[in-house]
Amino acid sequence: MEQIEGYVSHVIYRNASNGYTVFELKSDEEVTCVGIFQSLDEGELLKLTGEYTEHAVYGSQFKVASYEIASPEDAAGMERYLGSGAVKGVGAALAARIVKRFGKDTFRIIEEEPERLAEIKGISEKKAMDIAAQMEDKKEMREAMIYLQQFGISNTLAVKIYDTYGSRLYRILEENPYRLADDIDGIGFKKADELAARIGIHMDSDYRIRSGILYALLQASGEGHVYLPVQLLVQRAAALLELPAEAVNDQLPNLAMDKKVVIKKKENENVCYASGFYYAELSCARMLQELNQSMTGEEGLLPSEEEKVLRKIEKIEREEGLELDGLQKTAVLESIKNSILILTGGPGTGKTTTINMLIHYFASEGMDLFLAAPTGRAAKRMTEATGYEARTIHRMLELSGAMPEEGRKASFEKNEDNPLEADVIIVDEMSMVDIHLFQALLKAISPGTRLILVGDENQLPSVGPGQVLHDLIASEAFPVVKLQKIFRQAQESDIVVNAHRINRGEEIDLNNKSRDFFFLERNNVPVIYKHMIQLISEKLPPYVKAQPFDIQVLTPMRKGSLGVETLNGILQTYLNPAASSRKEAQIGDTLFREGDKVMQTKNNYQLEWEVVSRYGIPIDRGVGIFNGDMGKIKEINEQAQTVVVEYDESRRVTYGFSQMEEVELAYAITIHKSQGSEYPAVIMPLMGGPRMLFNRNLLYTGVTRARDCVTILGDRQVVHEMIANVSEIRRYTSLDLRIRELEGAV
Repeated sequence: MEQIEGYVSHVIYRNASNGYTVFELKSDEEVTCVGIFQSLDEGELLKLTGEYTEHAVYGSQFKVASYEIASPEDAAGMERYLGSGAVKGVGAALAARIVKRFGKDTFRIIEEEPERLAEIKGISEKKAMDIAAQMEDKKEMREAMIYLQQFGISNTLAVKIYDTYGSRLYRILEENPYRLADDIDGIGFKKADELAARIGIHMDSDYRIRSGILYALLQASGEGHVYLPVQLLVQRAAALLELPAEAVNDQLPNLAMDKKVVIKKKENENVCYASGFYYAELSCARMLQELNQSMTGEEGLLPSEEEKVLRKIEKIEREEGLELDGLQKTAVLESIKNSILILTGGPGTGKTTTINMLIHYFASEGMDLFLAAPTGRAAKRMTEATGYEARTIHRMLELSGAMPEEGRKASFEKNEDNPLEADVIIVDEMSMVDIHLFQALLKAISPGTRLILVGDENQLPSVGPGQVLHDLIASEAFPVVKLQKIFRQAQESDIVVNAHRINRGEEIDLNNKSRDFFFLERNNVPVIYKHMIQLISEKLPPYVKAQPFDIQVLTPMRKGSLGVETLNGILQTYLNPAASSRKEAQIGDTLFREGDKVMQTKNNYQLEWEVVSRYGIPIDRGVGIFNGDMGKIKEINEQAQTVVVEYDESRRVTYGFSQMEEVELAYAITIHKSQGSEYPAVIMPLMGGPRMLFNRNLLYTGVTRARDCVTILGDRQVVHEMIANVSEIRRYTSLDLRIRELEGAV
């Protein structure tokens, strides 16, 4: 490591989101420097530690590992700093007058006797105090950065900590560093625990144990759970903390008293919720109770009224070329009678036809309809199938981004104070909706609005916590219509026929006599790789009339030779190989390349996106990219350390390199992450794995993601075993129980 010292002469580039900065340093000569800085102003005196590197495009650079902002000691340095713009309201001319008046004593005067600045023409007493306050803030920040660096905290993290706590950070770190896990994005329990160990917090500290319990609940929510049985929670937290179970058990009542957790009795055992999850379910149950009302009075539809509705349905059938069976007509009648209707059924059973009839019926009654789905892809499919505009739930609720500088978190503009102005709201792909999104949706719906929820209850549950559709049906509190008949056109597709057979636990034909369902017996992993690449790059695109980019590999696992992580590396090598025309960057453990297929792996309500015209002019803007959104890398800028990804609907997002931890390659994705999506062709490599993963539900979901073609590569026996395996990973949720409690059924 080398050390250099000098003044910042010019800031070339700065990424405000991650602090990445490129600047010129005037030392013995001009040096281009790159690094992470909380704030940096021209004129500041820096002492830098790092090393010289040679960039292929930008030449010699000094890569900063750590830095210290020093105070200038001579009059010329003080004048340069004050006049650089580092202190708002002080330009070069005023800086010259200040230093001419006070000389080398300038900084001491500002710090100890700021009122004397008013002796200078152009500086009022108020302005003098403002200059002193700015200088004090910068001094505090410098001291805080130095303090945090001694604990091995990176500059990027130190910036977040200082911005969150200011001068309070010393007391917080000494008393309870685990607060950082609650208050600061990017600091989880493990980072806070490492920091606590360096500071000298004991392993059996009450703060540590409580934070560990909350972290165990947070991890459980990542698996889809809303609560954990207390016994399981204690077991998980004790293993995480490496402490006896008794020590963990003792802290649960304290967390309950602090209202951080809720402990309830359920089926003869105690269960524990993080408070936010318990009240989310309770809030949903209460709002559903308020919405759930008869639209036709106690007597329902009179026979004459029902006959009139059926005649109108027949008229729409003739005019729109629709054909409904008895259950579909029942669904329309139930939607007229009730404010809440759940419509469920497998592929080919006519959910889309029923939605179309509902749209035409209510539109003919002069009602305003909103159509929505959880993802952009699902909303696009809904629009194409109905001819009516469908939006993502987030866009319908008008998501607004966070503004940390104003202390404002991301939120929805549509809520209980500003509800959606619609008579009927139809939401498709409800199996994908988690408890938090459902809560936000219900908040924005006024009593008297019809809510029609459509989905396949046999699909995998949402990626986020909860299993809303399953629990709504299980509550038996709302009318549910389950479509069962497979329509004639759908019967021609072996994808549809086999999906229903799988769901019923029946064997499927793997004889390759189908036009859209193929099985290739392959028991050698390298051979599977070879055929997978051939299928994507050569065989399937002309067969399904699609681009290789649109063909999706789905696998049950993340790890292993046929898991997401290994497959993505192999598929990237062959489908988007290195080339001089494609820039690339190694970020963490992943090599990203322009043209790569990628996926966002967590909900980010702050990411800004824009849609640009072909001339590069922004024509639409918004915020929010969500877990499972897929796109393509359009540009990598190593100098600026940014990556531009284009998602569905031409939404472009610029990520800093540090934000790319939320993004992963997506040539292959888990079947769970494919929910709500539809692909022209799906390839599934299946050669065995954990029994809990390789089950009927997973195979059914994977098969139903394909529109035109499914190809399974692997072991015939594994497919048969998956169909026979009805075990699923249990989700701990209780929305159905909360609903029944309010209905008085418990």
